[in-house]
Amino acid sequence: MRRGSLLASFAYAAQGVRYALRTQRNMRIHAAAAVVVITAAALLHLSWGRWVVLLLAITLVMAMELMNTALESVVDLASPEIHPLAKAAKDTAAGAVLLAAIFAVVAGVIVFYRPFMDLLGLGG
Repeated sequence: MRRGSLLASFAYAAQGVRYALRTQRNMRIHAAAAVVVITAAALLHLSWGRWVVLLLAITLVMAMELMNTALESVVDLASPEIHPLAKAAKDTAAGAVLLAAIFAVVAGVIVFYRPFMDLLGLGG
């Protein structure tokens, strides 16, 4: 596989995802939550539209977590000692993950509310 090939690019990207899953507790939590959500969506036979919302929310959170991991690594490399700007960069990136996660939870509640209520026989 040549270094600049398209196949190599995909391999490097997959290595990045594996690195994050191996080293970042929050990435593993997001991945576990995604498995639970996808399983629930399949069991409830959600519509395609609901699937799209869920998959977009999952992808957004995981992409933000990957970006956060990348930024933290670069900041640690560039500024091994504690610095207020390094802290600001890391906190801001973590804030982006937090916002994405809040969005995902709200989207999940909206997507699952009606199907779950119907499952319980409480739908109207």
